[in-house]
Amino acid sequence: MTDTARDMIDLTSAAPAETPDASAVETPSSASNIPADELERITQDVVAAMKTVFDPEIPVDIYELGLIYKVDLDDDRTLKIQMTLTAPGCPVAGEMPMWVHDAAAQVEGVEKVKVDLTFEPPWTPDRMTDEARLSLNML
Repeated sequence: MTDTARDMIDLTSAAPAETPDASAVETPSSASNIPADELERITQDVVAAMKTVFDPEIPVDIYELGLIYKVDLDDDRTLKIQMTLTAPGCPVAGEMPMWVHDAAAQVEGVEKVKVDLTFEPPWTPDRMTDEARLSLNML
């Protein structure tokens, strides 16, 4: 199994790491005006929210697929999500970012959500978690 960077959840408003660790959930730093315990709760709630959004062609949620590249929470409680799709020609390319937006907007403590779609770097199956691979019989 290759060790591929994926899913940076950094709600500290600090400068993003260039190469996030696999499934990294950064510990809140003192740089944020949001209390550390609330940042931890929001982090867990954001991950849970992302796990409610599924690619309609693949029976796995977008978090486990590795479609969420980066999440940042600013001090003004704007949640910025950078995501991708399994392919640029994905039939739900116009809809999935709104599904992600709507799921994240339900998280208590988040005031505003911005979702940016990117294809750099392109998604590959290497970004999937072992749970996703197991669900798809790819282990």
